[in-house]
Amino acid sequence: QVQLVESGGGLVQPGGSLRLSCAASGFTFGSSKMCWVRQAPGKALEWVSCITAVIRTYADSVKGRFTISRDNAKNTLHLQMNSLASDDTAVYYCAKDERGTSRGQGTQVTVSS
Repeated sequence: QVQLVESGGGLVQPGGSLRLSCAASGFTFGSSKMCWVRQAPGKALEWVSCITAVIRTYADSVKGRFTISRDNAKNTLHLQMNSLASDDTAVYYCAKDERGTSRGQGTQVTVSS
């Protein structure tokens, strides 16, 4: 079955960077669209970014600061997050689509001084 395991979250100061990773198994990763979504405290799930074989898309709130990438040889998805702000504080999930389908347990990102 589909399994997605996120890692790389933590506490970072405003303006800092983090790199999230997601280990995928149980499906054909290389041919699948993959996405990152997040959920801030008390808020709904929010789409962050998606990647296919040739296209990367980003929410306006992260465009220019976040970069999604994938390593098909290692079945791994990444999210490089730069210039982090307090509004980026959330649990981040990798998923198979923008709605968060089959997302993992998530990794906490806290941006605070």
